[in-house]
Amino acid sequence: MTDYEFLIDKESAGSRLDKFLSENIAEQTRSFLARLTESGGVLINGEQESKNYKLKTGDEITVRIPEPVSISAQPENIPLDIIYEDSDLLVVNKSQGMVVHPAPGNYSGTLVNALLYHCKDSLSGINGELRPGIVHRIDKDTSGLLIVAKNDTSHRLLAQQIKEHSFTREYQTVVCGAVSEASTVNAPIGRHNTDRKRMTVTDKNSRPAITHYFVKKQYLGYTHLVCRLETGRTHQIRVHMSYIGHPVAGDPVYGGVRRDNEKYLNGQCLHAWKIGFIHPIGGKYLEFTSELPPYFSNFISYLEKKEK
Repeated sequence: MTDYEFLIDKESAGSRLDKFLSENIAEQTRSFLARLTESGGVLINGEQESKNYKLKTGDEITVRIPEPVSISAQPENIPLDIIYEDSDLLVVNKSQGMVVHPAPGNYSGTLVNALLYHCKDSLSGINGELRPGIVHRIDKDTSGLLIVAKNDTSHRLLAQQIKEHSFTREYQTVVCGAVSEASTVNAPIGRHNTDRKRMTVTDKNSRPAITHYFVKKQYLGYTHLVCRLETGRTHQIRVHMSYIGHPVAGDPVYGGVRRDNEKYLNGQCLHAWKIGFIHPIGGKYLEFTSELPPYFSNFISYLEKKEK
C-alpha cells in the first residue's frame, strides 16, 4: 500500500480535492483518484469528504492507495502485430474489431489477453488493478497504434507525457461531407446526460478537448482527414467530427443515418496511424507509423471508383 500526505498551504486553498489530487499524484488517473475518494481512501483531517470538497489552509490530506489486485483475464496465444519492443515498452498495431481490455461480454480475445501471454509477468499495474500496461486505449472498431508499458515507471512517465500533451497521436479518418480546409475543434467533452455509454460536447461535468484536423483529399460526399489529438478524451475524434457536422464514416454511434456507401465498413473508418513519445527510460524521442489497414484502403478505393 502506498501512502501520500499533503498539508494545504494558502496557494492551494480553494482548490477542489479531485483537482488537487490529480495535479499532485501524476501516476494515477483522475477517475481512479475520484473512486478512491468515494471509497474512503482519501481523508481530510481524518474525515471522508467528497471529491468536490474545497480545500482550506491547514487541511491535512492522507491518501492510501492499495496494492494492485489481480484481474481475471487469462493469457491467450493471440497473434500480435508488434511494431516495436524493448525491455520497458512495446508498440502494438491493433486490428479493427479487437477489444483492448476485458469487460462484460468481452472477457476473452482482447488485447490484454494477448499481452498477458506475450509479456508474461512484464507488464505494469497501476490504477488499482494489474492492468497489463495499457497506457491509453483505442475503441474496439478503431484500428492502429497504441503503446504498452512493461513496468510502473514507464507507465507513469508515459502517462505524464499524455497529460502534458507532449505525446504525438495522429489518426487518419474518412468523414461524411466536404471539408475544405484545416481547422481545430476546441470543445469540452463529457458523458451524455441520458445515454451514459455516449460522450457529447457539453459544458456540464466535462473536460477540455482539442482536435486539430487536416485535409488529405476530398471525394464525392466524403473527405479523408488527418486528425491530431492535443487531448485524449473518450471517443474524442468521433464526437468532435459529429459535432461539426462531419461524422466519421461508418460510425454506428455518432454517425447518424448510415449511408449506402458505408455498407462496406464494419464500424467507424478511423485508424491511429502515428504515435510519438519520449522513451521513458532512454529519453530519446521515438515515432512510429502504420499503413492503412485493408478496410480503410478498400473504402478509399471504392470512393475513388465512384468518382470515375
